[in-house]
Amino acid sequence: MSATSREIVLGVGAGIAAYKSCDLLRRLQDRGYLITVVPTPSALNFVGASTWEALSGRAVTTQVWENAHHVGHISLANRADYFLIAPATADLIARIAAGRADDLLTNLILASDAPMLVVPAMHPAMWRDPATVANVATLRSRGYVVMEPEVGRLTGSDSGQGRFPHTQSIVMAFDLLTGNLRDLVGVRVLITAGGTREAIDPVRFIGNRSSGKQGLALARAAVLRGADVELIAANMQVDSLHGVEITHVESANDLGQALFARFPHCDVLVMSAAVADARPRHQEREKIKKSQFTSIELEPNPDLLVKLSARKAEQVMIGFAAETNNLRESARAKLTAKDLDIIYVNDVSDGKIFGKDTTQGMILTRHGAEIALKEVSKDALANLLLDHAIRQLG
Repeated sequence: MSATSREIVLGVGAGIAAYKSCDLLRRLQDRGYLITVVPTPSALNFVGASTWEALSGRAVTTQVWENAHHVGHISLANRADYFLIAPATADLIARIAAGRADDLLTNLILASDAPMLVVPAMHPAMWRDPATVANVATLRSRGYVVMEPEVGRLTGSDSGQGRFPHTQSIVMAFDLLTGNLRDLVGVRVLITAGGTREAIDPVRFIGNRSSGKQGLALARAAVLRGADVELIAANMQVDSLHGVEITHVESANDLGQALFARFPHCDVLVMSAAVADARPRHQEREKIKKSQFTSIELEPNPDLLVKLSARKAEQVMIGFAAETNNLRESARAKLTAKDLDIIYVNDVSDGKIFGKDTTQGMILTRHGAEIALKEVSKDALANLLLDHAIRQLG
């Protein structure tokens, strides 16, 4: 199906960012999409129906009982190939998660099984609130693609994560959803994520603070771009991810065994898992009593990337590094030492990356490219790394 035959419902929530969706609508029209705008009633306080009608060339309806003889919430739901909800406020996300149907937009969402992209925009405190976090997790578990809001200034002097993403980022995410950007079809991508744990005894272990969020973002992005994706998850609470084959591991040794078995069959390896540098020389079978817990004798874990590089054929290898200073120099040295094609070095000063939805650091490639990134979403970084992997694949 070509883009010109795709019918889009653009749902607009009642946030100040609604005005930015006017430009979003235009950019989507430039790509050949046919768009019906469905604002929530409150959204009309920010951008009026006449503006949406003038831009889209189509009538705008907000309530189920308007033109009721057309049974709009069913006919429009059946006609829509995709939904794009931008901006999605905390209230709108909550109503969708709860299955509410108290205006035309939420009726349409319930009546349709079309793929849906949700673009949140709200105050940072609202985005971080446990209720919103749970509601976003619920939507993702049901198959919705939910973008991460960007970090920056909002209304007034407030700043933080909650800003409406740039139009180009939304259009790219929507292209991924619709299949307009399926540049990894037939490419086999192997991703590691999380952090290994090296057992001291049955209770204690040596580990690290990696949450695995970057690896999940990479897996989601690769699947949307058409790749065949395998994820090796080290100590992560993830049971299923649409289109992704998942293998769970615990230690560096477990991770190595899984990698060596799968590496010959992949085209791209993304090593985002954090591997513990050392492990106890002896693992006790019984819990060590507190009074006897005085020292641990360590031995280094093998460098898995170095071992894999020695077995590399045509694979593109992407590595990660975590540094607090001298990012460029440290990353360039690791890129060379491990014979990588691409490396991303995280700036982990003060532990500000771990467990977060954003990241900052630098991408370096074997061909000399260097891209500094100042606090972008991990989803955005995932697509940037995949872009560079495609270039390396040729």
